[in-house]
Amino acid sequence: RRHIIDSSWWRGRTPAGEVVVAGSPLRLFRFTPAARATLDALESAGITPPDSSQVVDRLVAAGAVHPVVGDTVACHRPGEVTVVIPAHDEPHERLESLVAALDEAHSVIVVDDGSSTPVESLSGATVIRREKPGGPAAARNSAIPSVETAFILFLDADTVFDPSSWNTLLAHFDDERVSVVAPRVRSRSGAGLLARYERSESPLDLGAEPARIAMNTRVSYAPTAALLVRTDVFTRYGRFDESLRFGEDVDFVWRLCAAGEVCRYEPSAIVEHEPRSTIIAALRQRVSYGSAATPLDARHPGGAVPLRLNRWTAAAWSLVLAGHMLIGAVVAGTSTAMLAKKLGGDRTAIRIAARLAGRGNLFAGRLVASALWRTWWPFTVVAAVLSRRARQVAVVALIVPNLWRWWERRQAGDTDLDPVTYVVARAADDVAYGTGVWKGVIVARNARALRPHID
Repeated sequence: RRHIIDSSWWRGRTPAGEVVVAGSPLRLFRFTPAARATLDALESAGITPPDSSQVVDRLVAAGAVHPVVGDTVACHRPGEVTVVIPAHDEPHERLESLVAALDEAHSVIVVDDGSSTPVESLSGATVIRREKPGGPAAARNSAIPSVETAFILFLDADTVFDPSSWNTLLAHFDDERVSVVAPRVRSRSGAGLLARYERSESPLDLGAEPARIAMNTRVSYAPTAALLVRTDVFTRYGRFDESLRFGEDVDFVWRLCAAGEVCRYEPSAIVEHEPRSTIIAALRQRVSYGSAATPLDARHPGGAVPLRLNRWTAAAWSLVLAGHMLIGAVVAGTSTAMLAKKLGGDRTAIRIAARLAGRGNLFAGRLVASALWRTWWPFTVVAAVLSRRARQVAVVALIVPNLWRWWERRQAGDTDLDPVTYVVARAADDVAYGTGVWKGVIVARNARALRPHID
């Protein structure tokens, strides 16, 4: 099987052997010279020697390299999959179209979750009626007694499934350690402002780069808008938590990861999702997602914190925000120099330290700015009213990171919005999510989801 290196990949050479910095979060790997052929192969064609599995497995587990399955014929077939679709007041035509695209599956179960007008019979699907709506978690769980296959594909009713994705998704399960595979969920293209924004910034879209899914990594969760799961794993770990109206999919994946199960994100398989019909509906969606932070953090401490930094980075950025930019830069530089010395002090050590600490400090600034307007926006607004310095910080935190993000999306061809419209839309997106976080905090009377985590 081929592998592809992560975009974070950096490799150096020392007298003792090979050094790699990569993964999410960034990790330092040291290898003996014997691993050189394997690392060379990963950087070229991605096809590694037969005796390299130990090195490759170590890198895959850290998110430093990722398996490539697009050119593999999967051992499993769609006939081993039951598709479960929860539906509540969905147009019948949309359900018919989705079911028709899933005709290769063993069976399709549509769970009518208390729709005001019951779902009519669907050709090619079994309809299970729940008289009272219980939410998506309860709807999905209610279909499980009817599942007789090795795999379950959970799909939202407003998705569009491409049958060509079957092989790509199922090929990951040739590795018996893999329990969950999530395709990329992209918002469908449209001419309106909201549809154009959602195309690049849908909360369901986890990006174009493959990843292992794990808490506090670049891809830390996967939405059940589209999620393929081994049936025995799903039942073994307690199914979806029906007490969670939102975030039940995040909770489920985190429970699996905590138990050592392997979850993969595969963006080459794409499922399209209908964007919200109005801006108000989109903002309500973000508020709802934010409200899940407190119950998720109660179940998975540290998983839903607004910001995670090490103490050196936290000290450096605290000084910068307080107006002591030079001292903050000195602290950041000192942490980089100390790491370089710890790693040996030679030229390679300096380069590694610059990548781990130096680059990490710079990227952390983006995270701090995001937290100021996402989770902590009430504090930011109050501080801006009371202090000129806070107003300056708030403006910079609002504009600079979002312009940076707009430029990245523009370069990737993912947005055609002008920078002003994008920045305003992104700010509204962040504030809506943060409002949801505060809503959950107030309801639970627990402020832990507002606290940063300092390592």
